[in-house]
Amino acid sequence: MPIFVGTLARYFGLRFLSAVLVVFAGIFVLVMLIDYIEMMRRAGDIPNVSAVLVAKTSLYRVPQVVERILPFCVLIGAMSCFLNLSRRLELVIARSAGLSAWQFVSPALAVAFVFGVVATTVYNPVSAVLQERSKRFEAELFGQNTARQGSTFWVTQRTDDGQTIINAVSSRDQGINLNGVSVFAFDLDGRFKQRIEARAAVLEPGIWVLRDARIFALGVLPATQAEYRLKTSLTPEQVRESFATPETVPFWELPQYIKIAEHAGLVAAGYRLQLQKLLARPFLLAAMVLLAAAVSLRFFRFGGVQKMVLSGVAAGFLLYVLSKVTEDLSRAELMHPVAAAWLPALVGGVTGFIALLYQEDG
Repeated sequence: MPIFVGTLARYFGLRFLSAVLVVFAGIFVLVMLIDYIEMMRRAGDIPNVSAVLVAKTSLYRVPQVVERILPFCVLIGAMSCFLNLSRRLELVIARSAGLSAWQFVSPALAVAFVFGVVATTVYNPVSAVLQERSKRFEAELFGQNTARQGSTFWVTQRTDDGQTIINAVSSRDQGINLNGVSVFAFDLDGRFKQRIEARAAVLEPGIWVLRDARIFALGVLPATQAEYRLKTSLTPEQVRESFATPETVPFWELPQYIKIAEHAGLVAAGYRLQLQKLLARPFLLAAMVLLAAAVSLRFFRFGGVQKMVLSGVAAGFLLYVLSKVTEDLSRAELMHPVAAAWLPALVGGVTGFIALLYQEDG
């Protein structure tokens, strides 16, 4: 009997893993095709555009996009796996052999947990690195127009010459390299002094090096300079806090970023939240398996399968909305990052466990 149970557990585990990988691969290809078409549309007006460069830009950006919907991949994969097992009466045979629902759900839970660990420790660092490379390729393709509307970044600095406000449409290398830069300079009395538009900017010790800068000053004709040096008091840590998004920081580097931000006296709530989200990911994926099992183990001959599937999708969507709300509360410092990251996994896991317990044991 133990050998039979072990063999069946491996079988269920492999079936679940293959279903999740198929869903993951399908969504990956679909997102890549959509993103590639959109990139080609945006690059249609660029002369002599390289289709290979556009494809690489899209390909390197997709892993991080798919990473955000990874819980849905597991949810859909688990529901597909359990429904197929039920449709082929394999669950009926398992139950007739004396196995309870917990025994053939446990392999899927273990696989989902390991899958989450791999996604956090391996997939996330790779997707973060590829995202930075995608930004570099996108800057080569579109120059100042790399960012879409509403995704600009702002930072303020104060020096002996007065206050300066810097705006960039996109950033690379955690804010060290900027694209589409606009600089608004004011004197010590707060009066507007000049505006500088530049194709790109690079942070060096004590200065911003602006490339292809055009300077607009009061009472003076606009002037163009290939390189303009702007004095700054900002450190890489301060720039990183303003321009770097926590999603672009690899998992293994997040503790270091949190420590650097704290030593610089900056708010590190975004980095703490991202770290806790990645730590909670294996448990969130396991919670998705419990939700899928609660709505997918009903036998086909009993009917009502469509309603159960829709309820599972709705539960996953509500869990996603909950995670977004807690993230926003955490970034606004209205909720602790630990609570914001772990609450969706806890709610999903408890809900799926109670629903499955009620179905199986009354």
